Amino acid sequence: MFDAAVAAASPMRRVPLFLPPRPKGRSIVVGAGKASAEMARAVEVAWDGPLEGLVVTRDGHAAPCERIEIVEASHPVPDARGEAAARRILALVGGLTEDDLVLALISGGGSALLNLPADGLDLADKRAINTALLRAGVPIGEMNIVRKHLSAIKGGRLAAASFPARLVTLVISDVPRDDLSVIASGPTVPDPTTFAQALDILQRYGITGPARVIEHLRRGADETPKPGDPRLARSETILIATPQMSLEAAADVARRAGVTPLILGDAIEGEAREVGRVMAGIAQQVALHGQPAPAPCVLISGGETTVTVRGGGRGGRNVEFLLALGLALDGLARVSAIAGDTDGVDGAEDVAGAIITPDTLRRAAALGLDPKASLADNDAHRFFDVLGDQIVTGPTRTNVNDFRAILIEPA
Repeated sequence: MFDAAVAAASPMRRVPLFLPPRPKGRSIVVGAGKASAEMARAVEVAWDGPLEGLVVTRDGHAAPCERIEIVEASHPVPDARGEAAARRILALVGGLTEDDLVLALISGGGSALLNLPADGLDLADKRAINTALLRAGVPIGEMNIVRKHLSAIKGGRLAAASFPARLVTLVISDVPRDDLSVIASGPTVPDPTTFAQALDILQRYGITGPARVIEHLRRGADETPKPGDPRLARSETILIATPQMSLEAAADVARRAGVTPLILGDAIEGEAREVGRVMAGIAQQVALHGQPAPAPCVLISGGETTVTVRGGGRGGRNVEFLLALGLALDGLARVSAIAGDTDGVDGAEDVAGAIITPDTLRRAAALGLDPKASLADNDAHRFFDVLGDQIVTGPTRTNVNDFRAILIEPA
C-alpha cells in the first residue's frame, strides 16, 4: 500500500499529462521542492522543443537532466546554496516577453529550498527562525505564512517577476486541503495572508527573535501580491498529484487483497503522539466490536502531524506517531501498522518511517528498550532502528506527505 501511494504521485507518470503547448518564444523551467528534479526530468523526456532552466531540490534528491540545471540544497534548514539558486531563478524569469513560457515545478520542501531573504534580512536570520518554528511544532501552514513574509521570492513574488510571460505551474501537493498558497510557500500564486498574521504566529508560539525578523514583520513594508494583482493575470496553476490520490491508490491495493479500506482523511494534523492515541482507539473499536467496519479492515490516513521537541532524541513525526500508537494498543492481537513520509525522509533522518506489529512491545522489552522513555525523549527513530523495523526507501523524488495505515486482521 505504501509503495502504491508513492507510485501514484510519480512525476514521470503525472507530469507529461499536464504539459502546456510550446510557446512562440523561450521555454524556461524553474522549480523547487523534493520532487522538482524528477519533475524536471519528466519534462525533458516529454518536451519536443528547446528548453532551459534551473530547479533546486533537497540533497540526495537530484535526477539526471541534460537541459535543465539541478541544484541541491539543505532541507529543512535553508543554506547558502538554496539562496544562490533562488537568486538565479529570479534572474532567469526577469525580462521575458508575452511570447515566452515559464514552467514552474513546485512540490513540498520548496519553502526551505527556495530561500532568498527579503531586503534587510540574511541567511542567518532565515535559519534561526526556521529552526525556532520547527522546534515549536508550528503547523506547516502557519510556518509558511511566516516564511512568505521573510522572502523575496515566495508568496507570489516569483509569479510577479515572471510577468508578462505566460506562467504555468505544475504542483505536487504535500499540505492539508491542497492549499496552493501553502505548498512551498506559494511562490507562483497570490498570497491572502499578511505581515500582521506572520507576526501573530511568532507571538503565539513564544518566538521572540531574531530581532531583525521581528522588526521586518512589524514594519510590513513590502506586502506579498494579493488575489487580483495584474502581475499574476497570465498565471495558471495545476495540481498534478495530491495526498488524496495516493490514499485512493493504497485503498485499491487493500480491496484487491480482500481488505475493507477506510480512508479517515488526507489532512490529519495535530501532535503526532496524540494522533497515534486517537487512531489506536479507532483500531480497538474495529478489533473488538467490528465498528465502523468489521475485520479485515485497514484504516488509512494522510496529512502532516507535528512534534513539539522536548527531548534530545532523533525525532521523526511518523515514528513518534507509531510509538504512541503501539503503546496505546499495548500488544493488541491482529493489529499492525505502517507510517512513513512519501518522500522517504521522516524528520531529518534518511528513513521513511517504520512498522509496528502485535509483538513490537514484547520484542522491545527483550532488547532492553523502554518505549515510554523513548517517546518522552522524542527518540522513536532509535527505538525502531534497534528493533530493525524501520522503512528505508531512499529518496522517492516525490512528496505527497505522510502515509499511515493500520491493518486489523480477522480473528
